[in-house]
Amino acid sequence: MIKGNFAEFAEYFGTKLGMLFARIPLTPNQWTLLSIVPAIIGFWALAFAKRMDYAIICFAASALIDGIDGGVARVTGAVTRLGAYLDGIMDRIVEALLLFGLMFYGIPDYHLPSYVWISALLFFGTGMTSYARAYADHRKALTDEKKLRRMGGILERPERLVLIVAGMVAGFWNPLYLTYAIAAGAALSMVTVLQRIWFVVRNAE
Repeated sequence: MIKGNFAEFAEYFGTKLGMLFARIPLTPNQWTLLSIVPAIIGFWALAFAKRMDYAIICFAASALIDGIDGGVARVTGAVTRLGAYLDGIMDRIVEALLLFGLMFYGIPDYHLPSYVWISALLFFGTGMTSYARAYADHRKALTDEKKLRRMGGILERPERLVLIVAGMVAGFWNPLYLTYAIAAGAALSMVTVLQRIWFVVRNAE
C-alpha cells in the first residue's frame, strides 16, 4: 500500500540517495548484496545477543541500503534485469533473517522444539528454491526455456522428497534420524538456492 500510494516520493527519495552514494565506487549490484550484511548482524543481535535495539538499527541500515542500490542504478544508468532479480532475492533473504531472528529472540508462543525451527528453515529453503527460478523468469533476467530447465541444484524436489521419506522410515528406529534428515534437507536447500542465484548471475540476459 505504501509503495503504491507513494511511488513518486519513493522514486524521488531513491534518486536523491543515488546521487549522494553514486560517488562511492560500488556498483548497484554490489550495493544490493551489501544490504544482507547488516541484516545478518541484526539476526545475530536478535537470536544470540538478545538486543532488540541493535537489531532495529541493523535492519534499518539494511532497508536504507536497499533503497540506495536502485537510486544508484538510475543515476548512473546501470539499471539491469539482473539487478532487479538480485534485489528481489535479497529482499526475501533479509525478511527471512528478520522473521527467524524474532522467533529466536523469544517472543511468546515461539518457544518451539528445535525440529520445528529446522522444519521452518527447510520450508524456507524449498520455497526459495522455486522462487529463485520463477523470479528470474518474472524479471526477465533469464528467459531462455532451455537455460531455465537446466537451472538445477544439489537438492531439487525429487531428491528432497527421497531424503525426507528416507528420514521418516529411519525415524521408526530412532526419531533422531528424522531430525538429521530434515536438517540435511534444510542445509542442502540453502545450497541449492545459492547455486540457482549463481546460475542466473552467470547466464543473465
